[in-house]
Amino acid sequence: MVRSRTRRGRPVAVGVGNAAADGKIDPSERQRVAQLIFSNEVLQNFPAEDLQRRFDDNLNKLTADFDFGKVSVLQEIAKTKKKPAEARAVIQIVIVIGGVDGDFDATERAVVRDACFALGLPPHEFDL
Repeated sequence: MVRSRTRRGRPVAVGVGNAAADGKIDPSERQRVAQLIFSNEVLQNFPAEDLQRRFDDNLNKLTADFDFGKVSVLQEIAKTKKKPAEARAVIQIVIVIGGVDGDFDATERAVVRDACFALGLPPHEFDL
């Protein structure tokens, strides 16, 4: 279980990146992603206020400047690279978030592939 204060936002960071993979996120998608994040079994171990703040911060970075925000998000999740089990968990949660709208499209898959590369994980391990 991911419990440390510094690690709790990593799936949220990438999840937001995945939700905003096209450079924008509509209010209904934002709501669905937020609901998924806060109902996820693993993420329920963390304070909801902290997850909400991280979600909003990352979303704001991505909507202000998608490319810069994406770099920031990838740097955050790269910190789990030395812990393969946590890194895989991040990717699995992000894949679930990517499909929250019922369509895990090519752009969203590309964001997850970038996250895999940042974590040193082979994308094909996740059918990407």
